[in-house]
Amino acid sequence: MAPSDHTGRPLVDQSVLDRLREELEDDGGYCRVFVGNFIDYLPHRIGRLQLALTTGDLDGSVDAVLSLKTSSQMVGAERLAGLATALEGEIRTEAYDADVAVALPRLAASFLRPINQCSRLTTSRLQAQCSPGANR
Repeated sequence: MAPSDHTGRPLVDQSVLDRLREELEDDGGYCRVFVGNFIDYLPHRIGRLQLALTTGDLDGSVDAVLSLKTSSQMVGAERLAGLATALEGEIRTEAYDADVAVALPRLAASFLRPINQCSRLTTSRLQAQCSPGANR
């Protein structure tokens, strides 16, 4: 099954970033570091997910997709979090009911390209929204 269309979701929900700044009582410095760390680690998270899916590692796939989903939610990366949530649901239904050596690589073929594309767009948007002088 292909990922559902998450284009109706914003790439980045600015209110999440604003709330993060408020909770941290931050003038933007720590928030930028937090978001920068998310951006820097995103390729690693996606790489872990790709490896786990393509090798049929069920536990690794669940761990990697949860990491991607949770970290995306924390920075307001709504569309990426939506894709991760959809993939998590497919892993939990398809992979548990089928041969993981077949089901997980099939999910990789369906989900990894949209996740990679969305991560690039999300990274650009986060960089623009968190740069000094960006609208809050």
